Amino acid sequence: MPDKIRFSIVGFGNIGRRHAGQILQNPDTDLVAVCDIDPAAKAHVPEGIAFYTNVDEMLGKSTADVLCVCTPNYLHEPHTISGLKAALHTVVEKPMAMSVAECDRMIAAADETGKTIFAVKQNRYNPPVREVKKLMANHELGNIFMIQVNCFWNRGDSYYAGSDWRGKKNKDGGCLFTQFSHFVDILYYLNGPVKEAEGWIHNFAHRHNTEVEDTGSFVLKAVNDAIINFNFTTCAYERNMEGSITIFAEKGTVKIGGQYLNTIEYQQLATATLPPINITAKANDYGLYQGSMSNHDKVIQNVVDVLLYNQSVMTSAEEGREVVRIIEQMYKGAVRV
Repeated sequence: MPDKIRFSIVGFGNIGRRHAGQILQNPDTDLVAVCDIDPAAKAHVPEGIAFYTNVDEMLGKSTADVLCVCTPNYLHEPHTISGLKAALHTVVEKPMAMSVAECDRMIAAADETGKTIFAVKQNRYNPPVREVKKLMANHELGNIFMIQVNCFWNRGDSYYAGSDWRGKKNKDGGCLFTQFSHFVDILYYLNGPVKEAEGWIHNFAHRHNTEVEDTGSFVLKAVNDAIINFNFTTCAYERNMEGSITIFAEKGTVKIGGQYLNTIEYQQLATATLPPINITAKANDYGLYQGSMSNHDKVIQNVVDVLLYNQSVMTSAEEGREVVRIIEQMYKGAVRV
């Protein structure tokens, strides 16, 4: 492995450019190549970095160590496997893939090539999430009784008009894949696997431009027997309202709140006091809409720490697969109303 980790990126839209910015700012990383099927994307590529419109050509000529897969959901599997077979480690944006079967094929390719898949779940780095994770890892909350997850965001017509894949069932997959997989991940990260799921989904406000639901409400049962209520919508009026997780437990109640899991909004704990965390101006801002917390600097640094310093992967391919499994389970248990 060289002194610096060399990255290439496939998909140079909003999130690909986010990856590029963090790679260029990290002293231990270099960006050596970018690929996007739209030739106009070249205008956003910094001078001196190779640009391609064909991923196979880039992989055949690139000197990279790592491929960042920042393409639409339905391309995550083929682009990841192509990168792995070209002897590159891969960083895969959320969701890892659109089915467990796709994830399994990706993991098999990683095993065959001896390369690592890094699943992007940047909300794990949010300070409020990390503080609550410590509480739960140390069993300071005791038995977990109930968890409430609320994801109330806005996605207007301009968001869907800006691409040919958003809102398409076979390319997007639905809100749980595209908008709210990070919340499914944090639920899993904090409390573990889900064993049962049932709910209702409906498309209220986006029937004219999407093939998927825009609202849903689920009741889940976790392996540890906690009852989980998971509510989501992209119909919040004009702007994102809330992204929160509230945990009711034997030895305390705590709410990670704000729009993007960026605050400790409430705490009443028997054995600990969490710092009064309130992070502002850290969302991924894409102009016409905002996404989850912007922690991609930490995602890139984790790749460096793993490859250069033998540290642990923050979110493994197996964990990325489990998030996809939970989402599949939720959709399987859903009634479309």
